[in-house]
Amino acid sequence: MSNQAVPLSLDLTAVPCCPPLTQQRVSGETAALLAPAFKALGDPVRLQLMSMIASAEGGEACVCDLTPAFDLSGPTISHHLRALREAGLVDSERRGTWVYYRARPQLLRQLAALLAVEPTAPADS
Repeated sequence: MSNQAVPLSLDLTAVPCCPPLTQQRVSGETAALLAPAFKALGDPVRLQLMSMIASAEGGEACVCDLTPAFDLSGPTISHHLRALREAGLVDSERRGTWVYYRARPQLLRQLAALLAVEPTAPADS
């Protein structure tokens, strides 16, 4: 009956991160902690929602502004936002009847650092 979601209180910023995966093998612990974030971003709607939230003026976006951008029901958008929250990618705050979402920049930096690829030097001929 239990859903194996990432606990909302999990502090992914406590994970020491990360040399790029092209430079060093990712540890099992780090992979297990970061994989839910990558999985959440693997859905096109969630990726768009994440982009809208992360690029929102003032650093946060109201669900009232996110929902009209999609041809999906409110409950479906809520499901996708919950997945982003459970993956640790966004924080949320209820204000009256609306919920506001903010990206967690530290986790985004960790994901970006892991995927960073340094340009290779040109081979001597």
